[in-house]
Amino acid sequence: MAEVLHALPDDMPPIVVVQHMPKGFTASFARRLDKLCPLSVAEARTGDHLAHGRVLIAPGDRHMILRRDGAGACVETVDAPLVSGHRPSVDVLFGSVAQVAGSDALGVLMTGMGKDGARGLRKMKDAGARTFVQDAATCVVFGMPKAALAIGASDTAVPLGRIPAKLRAWSRIAPHP
Repeated sequence: MAEVLHALPDDMPPIVVVQHMPKGFTASFARRLDKLCPLSVAEARTGDHLAHGRVLIAPGDRHMILRRDGAGACVETVDAPLVSGHRPSVDVLFGSVAQVAGSDALGVLMTGMGKDGARGLRKMKDAGARTFVQDAATCVVFGMPKAALAIGASDTAVPLGRIPAKLRAWSRIAPHP
């Protein structure tokens, strides 16, 4: 994650992240990334608005969902049952992104064990979003990206080192509210 965020400019469209980490670890993870990256990185809190140059990381032990409000889009963190064995779950976040942002979104599924994120990424793709996964050669664990490819959630697998360039290219064509 640090390698990707560090290589992005501070005017990127909003980024929301689920990292499978337990409660108490995501806040320090976000603080560390905030110091390393040109983007503003924080652990998400309910009501935080999406903004260019801002990265919100789901808090450990809480799902993060995207919501529309009068000022645009914001996140909500919720205490709900585990999904795909996880809380926070990538499937939960991606499903809400598909509903709220649709074709204006880009979904990326990176290294990880299991299948979390595959179904949500498919929902994003079906809603018109661009999607891609990290390739097998650069994943520590190829489970999550492999599961997404298997269900057609993405047609493209990208090496870790090329993900920032792909994100930067997409941000030049993305709508800017």
